Amino acid sequence: MSQFDVTTLWRVSSFERIRQETGSSAYTQLDGPTLLPTTLLSELSRLEKEGAQADVMEIVAACMRHHESALICMKLDDVVVPLTLFPVEGLYHCPHDLLADRGAALARVTAISTEPPGVRPPGHFQHERIGRAEHYHPLLPLLFSLALNGSRSSLLGEIAGAAAYRATCSLADDGIPAHGALASAAEAMTRETVSLRTIAAWPGMSLERARRLLNGLYLVSGLRVTRGHPAARAEPMTWLSRLGGAKPRR
Repeated sequence: MSQFDVTTLWRVSSFERIRQETGSSAYTQLDGPTLLPTTLLSELSRLEKEGAQADVMEIVAACMRHHESALICMKLDDVVVPLTLFPVEGLYHCPHDLLADRGAALARVTAISTEPPGVRPPGHFQHERIGRAEHYHPLLPLLFSLALNGSRSSLLGEIAGAAAYRATCSLADDGIPAHGALASAAEAMTRETVSLRTIAAWPGMSLERARRLLNGLYLVSGLRVTRGHPAARAEPMTWLSRLGGAKPRR
């Protein structure tokens, strides 16, 4: 099996055994930087302290904020799927089709580890570390699908709280598939600045769908968040939080 051109996914048990024996995953690079950039490591440490180290969307959001490439090893059922993000190039590398069935598998992924990337993007001078062409894909559709289909249904912390929102991009123009009420809501948000409560009240929307839409727009760098706008409102409370139950994850 090639170190940087894996076509067969590892089982979780085999992956964990190799990590215990070698201190790194089966997908990591053999030379070059052995640590992620300090800024990204700081965010990952924060997530670990908050108990959110397995939240793929939080890790992806951190990579996008800092424009840092990273290898995220994700557990999907009983196998490990290596996802390498290249935010600067707008690409990702993965031997598994994460967008099959409109990204249904993304609901079942959790992060096992985050490491420096093993593969390089197309055109990189380390041509021997460039993977198979068919394993590279545009990044933005994956980010949006992760927000819509992933396990996280609460707002990311960076956009939560008393705020108003406006879309700064057209999903269709960026090649991001959206359908039905979500597409209509995203288009409407390009024309006006609105609160989460307002989006949730639009036809075909709900509070969860509105949160997922906002997370998706944020991940693709298509969201403007305004705290001082007249439309800014605090996030509506759920019936559980009104009863003093668990608060939504941030």
